[in-house]
Amino acid sequence: MKIAIHGRNFKEETKPFLQSMFDTLAQKNIEIQISESYQQFLSEVGVVHTSNSFYSNKSTLFDADVVLSLGGDGTLLDAVTHVGDREIPILGINTGRLGFLATVSPDKIQEGLAEIFAGNYSLDQRTLVSISSRLNDEPLDIFNGVNFGLNELGIMKTDSSSMIMVRAYLNGEFLNTYWADGLIIATATGSTGYNLSVGGPLVMPSSDIFVISPMSPHNLNVRPLVVSTDVVLDFEIESRSSNCLISLDARSKVVHSNVKIRMEREKFKANIIKLSGTNFLNTLRSKLNWGFDVRN
Repeated sequence: MKIAIHGRNFKEETKPFLQSMFDTLAQKNIEIQISESYQQFLSEVGVVHTSNSFYSNKSTLFDADVVLSLGGDGTLLDAVTHVGDREIPILGINTGRLGFLATVSPDKIQEGLAEIFAGNYSLDQRTLVSISSRLNDEPLDIFNGVNFGLNELGIMKTDSSSMIMVRAYLNGEFLNTYWADGLIIATATGSTGYNLSVGGPLVMPSSDIFVISPMSPHNLNVRPLVVSTDVVLDFEIESRSSNCLISLDARSKVVHSNVKIRMEREKFKANIIKLSGTNFLNTLRSKLNWGFDVRN
């Protein structure tokens, strides 16, 4: 078995669990490859591993059977960009804080590895968004060829500018003009992310939809809209500032406000490993404190 590993920094109390994970992988003679950024951190904190193979991007990632993401949901979003259209299954181990995607706690890593070795898991196939963009009728590569994301596309004003105007089109037909601080277009997976914080609905991950949610809209009768993922969405932006901010999951870039963005469903999907006993509704109740009496 081949396992690729990507992660971010972690608290000192997490170190023994990760060292134990690497020890188990060595005992099982698992061939591992570690992202270069994570390898540097592991070296700094003194975590010992057996890997002599490191990767920096999708093209240098080896033919892994599984990718382990060690961090929070943001780390798993990174791992999705590393995997891309290869659709390698990803297991999210939560060494961060709030995690809807990274659901395995550090003290459950050994149990998770055992299920991986036994093949005792299922895959959640998650829809991705794909974007293309043009500036003055010329193609614009905003994200250096990694033009897909798991959570959402964001179109936002820059910090110091006034609200922007976004004209939205659905399958070429005019949908609405949004006067707002921005617009979030989320997948079902991304409904628990930025979409939730701007008042969008929670959506079951298996739902085949996009949610269009305005950020602080000027017109209070404008509400989030749910559309099918088989549509093509186009966006034109106007701003008093010459710039706007385009984000794709955790990546963002300031571009000229004349940019035109097209968003549709990506041809491939992200395969998120679902271990036995993992349940999205349980995760919701745990992370959002549903059912807890907080009056005391």
